[in-house]
Amino acid sequence: MTTELTVLTLAALLQGVQFVVYAVPANRELGPGYTMSARDRDPSRALSDRTARLGRALDNHFEGLILFGIAVGVVQMSAQNTAFTAACAWVYLIARVLYAPAYAMGLRPHRSLIWVIGFAATMLMLLAALV
Repeated sequence: MTTELTVLTLAALLQGVQFVVYAVPANRELGPGYTMSARDRDPSRALSDRTARLGRALDNHFEGLILFGIAVGVVQMSAQNTAFTAACAWVYLIARVLYAPAYAMGLRPHRSLIWVIGFAATMLMLLAALV
């Protein structure tokens, strides 16, 4: 497996970890009556700030993972794998690993800078495939 595919797999596993890290406190805070329902209404109580941030970080990773998956797919299918695209993939993953805790702790502007680094790595992978 190429480095880019390995990192994509690790990023998907990270998504699973982020889901659990968010879902456990969300279920505790909202209760099983709400979390196992169809969620046709808003919850009767709000999530704590940290749990809500974990949920937003999870959503953000879903969005980032889509673009990163496209970048890996383009690089892979066009046989444009290079040391540069491999490094970009690792930068993306490291940024994602750092992003969730930075968001959960409310670190500003650090979480935004971390996000920009991961996004830039993804965009550079796409650009590298075009060159």
